[in-house]
Amino acid sequence: MPNIHSTISFGLVNIPVVMNSIIYDNDVSFHQLHKKCLRRIKYIKYCPHCKVDVKQMDIVKGFEYEKEKHIVFSKQELDRLKPENDGVLDIVSFVSLKEIDPIYFEKSYFLAPEKKSKAYSLFCKALEKSNLVALCKTVLHSKFYYAIIRPVSEGIVLTTLFFDEEISFEGIKNKVKVDTKELNLAVKLILQMKEKFDPTLYKDEYQNNVSKAIGAKLKGEKVKGKRKKNTLKANDLMKALEKSLKS
Repeated sequence: MPNIHSTISFGLVNIPVVMNSIIYDNDVSFHQLHKKCLRRIKYIKYCPHCKVDVKQMDIVKGFEYEKEKHIVFSKQELDRLKPENDGVLDIVSFVSLKEIDPIYFEKSYFLAPEKKSKAYSLFCKALEKSNLVALCKTVLHSKFYYAIIRPVSEGIVLTTLFFDEEISFEGIKNKVKVDTKELNLAVKLILQMKEKFDPTLYKDEYQNNVSKAIGAKLKGEKVKGKRKKNTLKANDLMKALEKSLKS
């Protein structure tokens, strides 16, 4: 994502910032090839009704209100529907981060000051001292978001939030009575496995394996997979917990 110039609107104070993506996709990318000739395939936009290939300039957006019936919106019409705070991080309140379940977190961006700014530094320090995060609304890539702005050691980070209606636990039911002894053993196992979280320790094992396999194939070697560990199954939950603690 290219850098986006935006403004934090904080009361009557406006703080110009540059939004930088801090989340990067490190997956190894593969092309889809024709098996026969190993050439890349192309995706052609085709209209089965007119039986012609369609150019991008001849494509419009439509909402299907009935089967095969659409109402069409032009780009100009959709632009008119955008909220006024397009390109502005409009702060609506300040909340405790503890009150927000991480399930609502979507994507994070670093907000850097456009230039050396006293207002930016003051805002960072004020967030740290208040122990609160700013809840704001904005528009990114033509989509409306609520987001939080929080301080980090390098400055401030914006994290977009999912809306409540985008999250559903429907159909998930699991009301089973728990035995006290089993619960105590489970807690003991959890505490035994407790350690300080260090994100640098956790690597993408699959992507690492794919990168190594690419190197091996380039050398004409065979791709070797790792043997899967045999999982020991214990039908008795109590025995399984006890064995886990011993191991």
